Amino acid sequence: MIIDCAVETDWWATQDHLQRLANRAIEMAISNLDQSFSAESEVSLLFADDALVQDLNFQWRQINQPTNVLSFAAQEGDGPLTPVLGDIVLARETIEREAALQEKLRDDHLSHLIVHGFLHLIGFDHQDDAEAAKMECLETKILDELGIADPYMSA
Repeated sequence: MIIDCAVETDWWATQDHLQRLANRAIEMAISNLDQSFSAESEVSLLFADDALVQDLNFQWRQINQPTNVLSFAAQEGDGPLTPVLGDIVLARETIEREAALQEKLRDDHLSHLIVHGFLHLIGFDHQDDAEAAKMECLETKILDELGIADPYMSA
């Protein structure tokens, strides 16, 4: 799996740190899935700021505010995944604010959002209660294996 990270703003940790965090989170997610990925499968992550995420959120979802993570899957619908899975964009200020409010370590919250974004790229969603429960259960299992507490316990 190719995991490509780009850093758009200065607040983020070093690119090496973010790359290690993303690799660890996505590799743990993959190890908990019943599907295989080729060495050529690719995910791109952009560590951005709220302004860019707000622009993207408005452009693609008609919501004029930032959000913590956006996922842009390369493929819509069912069927075998294409080698390029898609893009994950993470919003610096929103993630920092949420981590502080929820009394979570920033890296733990960021790891959760990377896992969450990755699951969206491969077809998981939370549009209804059954989908949300399935996705949250998988996220919780992955995060537990990463040594991160259940993010939904305090939700």
